[in-house]
Amino acid sequence: MANLGVIQEISDQVLAVPTIKGTPDRYLIDRARRVMRHCGSIARLPDTQRFQVDQECLNIAALFRDAGFARYANQEDRAARMVLADLTDEDLRDFSAQIIQEKLQELINPRQMERVCSIVIESGNRSTTLIEAMILSDARNLDDMGAVGIFNEFRRYVVHGRGASDALVSWKRKIEYDYWSARLRESFRFDSVRELARRRLKTAEEFMESLERENKAGDLEEMLMEQQLAAPETGTTRTGPAQSRLPQINGRKYVKV
Repeated sequence: MANLGVIQEISDQVLAVPTIKGTPDRYLIDRARRVMRHCGSIARLPDTQRFQVDQECLNIAALFRDAGFARYANQEDRAARMVLADLTDEDLRDFSAQIIQEKLQELINPRQMERVCSIVIESGNRSTTLIEAMILSDARNLDDMGAVGIFNEFRRYVVHGRGASDALVSWKRKIEYDYWSARLRESFRFDSVRELARRRLKTAEEFMESLERENKAGDLEEMLMEQQLAAPETGTTRTGPAQSRLPQINGRKYVKV
């Protein structure tokens, strides 16, 4: 049995992308661990229980799925980022498999090595029959939905110097082009995961509606209207308690005339 703790430490090192400031960016590490948790849960669903799932190999594949991307995402290396712009997802999966072979050759046996690399490579193949690859694909697609999906989107906007208005324009464009509906139809192999993705998408829609309202100060306008409707008619003379709010100097009240 492979030592998952040691493998996870190696994965953390591989996925820690250097930033311009020199500090490690842990985004890919966090995503890998989250996707691994998703994989573990999906593997226990009724949709997948009829299959024999190699959970150990699936965990390792989830931890290293983005290793190829991390190799070229170094913000300090402009040449690497230029290469990254020309790479396809298939290229990145192949690079991830190469990194697995480099980093884990002494930690997993040849059968596991072949299985893990196959899971990573096949996870982008819509026609695959490899159950672990199907689970990994669903886990990653699920990560694009809901609150976490919005977080992932906003992170990309921030990295590219874009604001809330830009995020709203992009969101509306995706709605107009039926992007999310297509993702729900085509990106999931298992019906129960698709249903959960649909629920998460509903959460994202509610959030984006709130973002649009707040970005336009719509909620503030609503509050002002409510206060105006609730305010007493103007033109009345205030007496009594209102006098107590007059300014006091040396203990004496003064009335402006």
